[in-house]
Amino acid sequence: MKKISYLLSVIGLGIFAHAQETTETVNNDYNKWSIEANGGAVKARKAFAPGYYSETPSFFHADFGVRYMFNPKFGLKLDGGYDRIKEGEDVARFRSNYYRVDLQGVANLGRIMNFETWTNRIGLLAHGGAGYSWMNNDATKGADGKVFDDNDNMVNVMVGLTPQLRLTDRVVLTGDVSYVRNIRQNVTFDGTANTSGSGFGGEIWNATLGLTFYLGKNQKHADWVYEPTRSDLEDRISNIEQMLKDTDGDGVADYLDQEPDSAPGAVVDTHGVTIDHNGNGIPDNIEEYIKQNAGGNTTIVNDADFLEQMINSGIINVYFDYNSDKPYQQSVGGIKFVSEYLKAKPNAQIEILGYADPVGGDAFNKDLSRRRAENVKAILVSQGASASQLTTVGEGKDNEFKNSQVSSHQLARRVVFRVK
Repeated sequence: MKKISYLLSVIGLGIFAHAQETTETVNNDYNKWSIEANGGAVKARKAFAPGYYSETPSFFHADFGVRYMFNPKFGLKLDGGYDRIKEGEDVARFRSNYYRVDLQGVANLGRIMNFETWTNRIGLLAHGGAGYSWMNNDATKGADGKVFDDNDNMVNVMVGLTPQLRLTDRVVLTGDVSYVRNIRQNVTFDGTANTSGSGFGGEIWNATLGLTFYLGKNQKHADWVYEPTRSDLEDRISNIEQMLKDTDGDGVADYLDQEPDSAPGAVVDTHGVTIDHNGNGIPDNIEEYIKQNAGGNTTIVNDADFLEQMINSGIINVYFDYNSDKPYQQSVGGIKFVSEYLKAKPNAQIEILGYADPVGGDAFNKDLSRRRAENVKAILVSQGASASQLTTVGEGKDNEFKNSQVSSHQLARRVVFRVK
C-alpha cells in the first residue's frame, strides 16, 4: 500500500506542478480532450469468504473515461468502470457486480522520459487517483441467508499504466494494467460473508485493451506534442549566437566561413574567401592599394622583391584544423603565392616554419608543427619548386597565444614563410 500511496503522490505532485510547467512553455496549438473506452479481464483478490475465490482471469471488465491534458505532460481524467466477478473452478456459484467512478491524475511518461527522441508512435501514460465504488451480488438475491440487503458502498484508490500505440492523429490503441484497492468494504466479493468494514479491503486487478479518441480542431493531441521549455529556447538562442560569431572579423559568420582566417581588412566573398580575381595570390584589396600608391604602376605587383617583402612580412600564412597536418583548402592560396615567388627567383631559399596552438604536450606539438611544415614543402615541390630551395622547421607551440581565448587558437595553427 505504501507503493500505491507513493505513486499517487508522485502523480499528484506532477499535476500540481503543471502550472510551473505551463509558464515555461510557448505553444498551445494542440488538442487536450479525449475519450477512452476499454474492455478486458478482472481478477479480484483478498476479500473472499473461506472456500471462495474468483476465476482467473474473469470476464468481463469495461470502463469509459474522459481525459483533459493541461499540457503535454500532465492532465486529469474522470472514468467509470464495471467488473463482473464470478466463482473460480469447483467453487459455489456467485455473481458480483462491481462499479466504480474515479477522478485520476495522469502523467504522460512518454513526454517526461523523452520518447520523442526515438519514436513518434509509442507512448506511455501513468494514472492514479481515488473514487467511489459500490457492489451487489445476484447469487443471493431471494435467498434466506443473503448478506446483501442493498449495495455495498465503499471508497477506492487506484493506479495504472497505459501503453499507447498511435494509429492516426485521432485514434490510439491502448493497453492498460490497473490496480484498485477498496476501503471500507463491508461484504466479501462472493457475497456470502461480512468483512470488518474498516481499513483496506479487497483488491481488483484489470488488464484491458481499448481505443482513445482525440477531440479538437488541431492536428495533434497533447499526448504526442513536444513542447519546448524556455530553457530549451535559451539553449537554441545560445547555439545560434555561437554560430553567428565572426572570429576573423570579415563579416561572414563562422558557420558559413570557408576561410575562417582571413587577414585583417581582407575583402571577402559571401563564403568568407578572400577575393583574388586574377589568381596571382595577392588579395584584390592589397593589389588595388599597391596600384594606387604606386602611381598606377602595376608591374610592381609581379616584382620579385615585392613578393619577398610580402612573404617576410608574415601576411602569407597557411592554416590547419585542430590536431591536423593537412592545410585548410581555403588557405592554400598562400602556398601558391610562395610558389610564384620561387618561379620568379629560382635561386631563392625559403624557410618553412610550422606552428601549433598551446593545447597539448610540447613533444606532440613539436612533431605536429614539423609535419605541417613538411606537408607544405611537399605541396610546393609538387607545384614545381626544388626541394633544395626549401628547409622546414617545427617550432612547436606558438606561446603568443598561450593566454588567449580558445577561439583565437585557429590563428596559431599555421605555417609561415621566411626568405633567407
